[in-house]
Amino acid sequence: MRVKKNEEYFIYSKFYSHYLIFLHTGVCGDTLSVLQAPGFVSFQRGDWPVSGEKIPDIVALTMGFSVPEDLSWPGLLAGPLFQRPRANVLVVVRGVDDLDLPQSVASYPLENPVPFTLDSVAETVHSLFAEDTPVVLQLAPSEERLYMLGKANAVFEDLPVTLQQIRARLSQDGSVLSSLPLNSLSRNAEADLLFLSEVQVLHDITALLQRHRHLAKDHSPDLYSLELSGLEELSRLYGKDSPQYRDAKAILASVLQKFAEDIYGLYGNSAVVEVVTVKTFEAPLTRRSRSILESKQISNPGSPYNLAYKYNFQYAVIFNIVLWLMIALALAVIVVSYNLWNMDPGYDSIIYRMTNQKIRMD
Repeated sequence: MRVKKNEEYFIYSKFYSHYLIFLHTGVCGDTLSVLQAPGFVSFQRGDWPVSGEKIPDIVALTMGFSVPEDLSWPGLLAGPLFQRPRANVLVVVRGVDDLDLPQSVASYPLENPVPFTLDSVAETVHSLFAEDTPVVLQLAPSEERLYMLGKANAVFEDLPVTLQQIRARLSQDGSVLSSLPLNSLSRNAEADLLFLSEVQVLHDITALLQRHRHLAKDHSPDLYSLELSGLEELSRLYGKDSPQYRDAKAILASVLQKFAEDIYGLYGNSAVVEVVTVKTFEAPLTRRSRSILESKQISNPGSPYNLAYKYNFQYAVIFNIVLWLMIALALAVIVVSYNLWNMDPGYDSIIYRMTNQKIRMD
């Protein structure tokens, strides 16, 4: 009997351990975390999964733009019609499926982590606010990929982009090396320097925005998209159980929390900051890039003749508004003109009677 009870205890304990492992893997997957959001952008707390290909639509909806297809996702509620956030910042962290971000507004599991870009959102921002030249910055320091539009060319002209520039920035005064607890991280290892370079870029972005605070007060919304892969290199080199990876993960979590708070404060508590943590993408990501030193501004980067963008999905809406407004104004002019032409002065108002009487008296 004792042997049988021991066997039953072993079977139950084994089943319970597998059940705990299943729960752990189900919860700690790729995630979308909202670190900061104004009160009029309503993210609901819940475990509703979101597909990676829908993240650009979520960013567009938070900025008050329409999307080609309705988003049937209960995590984001409809906001006010005449109020939009001043900026949206999306940070993609590769090589980790979760980060300790206790101060996040909401967090959602990410399924189908396919590569995505915010090019469509950037084009919408540029086409709707072309005269205000909003800040549009898309940056991946590890791959030296850069895409900028509007005032970003002037604001981030001094931002180090290449790995050589960022490593030179780490050796200068005021770098993050003097304020971060490196612990097991080394200043000489390539993978460690790549991770620290990305942390330095986050610090420099907030520092440059503090110099140009007037940009956060204009009427055009700004868009930032950053991709960090330093943790992915550390996990590949040292492993996820290594002290280097654990220290880097803790550093990045605290830096992202501070980065979100700084951005939120710079834009007057009217900015949305999201963080996407993904272990690995299912396909390589490609993106067009532009030089950070480019000073010539054209409305369409793909055309050298300064041509306007082709119409987008909002063309039909604007066309109908203008068309029916012109028809209504034309009908109003016709009706008013007809009534004025057929007006009887004797029965219209006292003005004509007083005028006629004054004429008779004279």
